[in-house]
Amino acid sequence: MDSVGVAAAAPDAGPGPAWQSKCPWGAPSTTSISCSLADVMSEQLAKELQLEEENAAFPEVVAAAEGPFITGENIDTSSDLMLAQMLQMEFDREYDAQLRREEKKINGDSKVSISFENYRKVHPYDSDSSEDEVDWQDTRHDPYRADKPTTTPRRGFIGKGKDITTKHDEVVCGRKNTARMENFAPEFQVGDGIGMDLKLSNQVFNALKQHAYSEERRSARLHEKKEHSTAEKAVDPKTRLLLYKMVNSGMLETITGCISTGKESVVFHAYGGNATEDKVIPPECAIKVFKTTLNEFKNRDKYIKDDYRFKDRFSKLNPRKIIRMWAEKEMHNLTRMQNAGIPCPQVVILKKHVLVMSFIGQDQIPAPKLKDVTLSSEDMKKAYYQILNMMQQLYRECNLVHADLSEYNMLWHDGKVWLIDVSQSVEPTHPHGLEFLFRDCKNVSQFFQKGGVAEALNERELFNAVSGLNITADNEVDFQAEIEALEKMNEDHVQNHGKKLSTFSSDGDPPIYDE
Repeated sequence: MDSVGVAAAAPDAGPGPAWQSKCPWGAPSTTSISCSLADVMSEQLAKELQLEEENAAFPEVVAAAEGPFITGENIDTSSDLMLAQMLQMEFDREYDAQLRREEKKINGDSKVSISFENYRKVHPYDSDSSEDEVDWQDTRHDPYRADKPTTTPRRGFIGKGKDITTKHDEVVCGRKNTARMENFAPEFQVGDGIGMDLKLSNQVFNALKQHAYSEERRSARLHEKKEHSTAEKAVDPKTRLLLYKMVNSGMLETITGCISTGKESVVFHAYGGNATEDKVIPPECAIKVFKTTLNEFKNRDKYIKDDYRFKDRFSKLNPRKIIRMWAEKEMHNLTRMQNAGIPCPQVVILKKHVLVMSFIGQDQIPAPKLKDVTLSSEDMKKAYYQILNMMQQLYRECNLVHADLSEYNMLWHDGKVWLIDVSQSVEPTHPHGLEFLFRDCKNVSQFFQKGGVAEALNERELFNAVSGLNITADNEVDFQAEIEALEKMNEDHVQNHGKKLSTFSSDGDPPIYDE
């Protein structure tokens, strides 16, 4: 026998009174076992101690783990389905036991606890939850929710005598209005007014109700605008679908990004794809997407409703379809200019409100506008005479007036001027065609006079040089009055005779007919 065993057995062997074993001041009956430092630092000892603590804290888990899968003598284990169910059942038990250990570890002694009840594998045979536990999600009454105010009976009052309360009581009406706020739209945050015993007067409730209704209608309008119109970058779902079809068909290789934004459209850069038999696609293309929002360019109709090419179709379409007509109008105007030899983008294809043209520029860098480029005196003079020639060609050969010609719509590329943005261009027989032409002449004349071109004509001389008319007036007011008189005469002629014939008298030029 070792020394430890002898020391432990010695008190039982020797005789002595019984009180000596119970005396608190007596010697201890057993001696403590001494351990070396190596035993204390042993990992095996630490694991054993941890296992003892877990077994003491969760005895039922250990018992379930050590027991058989399913108790019973009549269980048939020859079926694979039964074995799979037994294995799944045992896995679910171990999973639930692990969740309970995590709960106890996280909660500890805290008054606020969390539960993984929703993540447990609940089975019909499992009844781990005690009867006193209550799941508030399964109960009809929520103890943390204030009771709604009781309704007033048909008789219109509650109580008797001095304690009578009618339906017009201020407190009762206030609580009813607070409860009725829950019928507002979900987007309107009302808060927990019932829990705070909030009392709203009729005036405040009616104001909130009207505001909630207005917000609901506004959100519906914004949703419709997002789905059915183009704004900002002009790429709504329908526009994206059109662009995807162009890329998938091989017409475009890829769309790189936005290069320009304006009040009526957004322009993207793209690389051309494979050419077809009837279409020649340039290496670089410009995709002009017209915005379908009418609030950014509201005066579109005055450029198109009086144009004889589209006048019959204008009244039959809704405002959103006018945008497609606007894109179609630019395509036709560009085609006229291209046939006359005027430098302008080449039309590739038109799909609804998306117009694909050739790109004026190189390597994704668009050509600069005339207002942004610094030209020498010779180049400025050259650009002026080129623009003068293009305005005459546009008026006489293309039978068009740009109607928005300025340094913002002229590009400088390869040593010459290119005209862009002709969607608003109209014919000279338009009721306001000569007014638009005079405005173009005024913009061009002022720009080149500020640029130092001594040969630049003033707006009245330039107007006569472009149109071929001989209007003599000493000042601008009289000049515009004569222009309006000519427009009125032409409009009356068209209405009386039904012909699109320009009655403007010119010096030797043939009359201008519509196509």
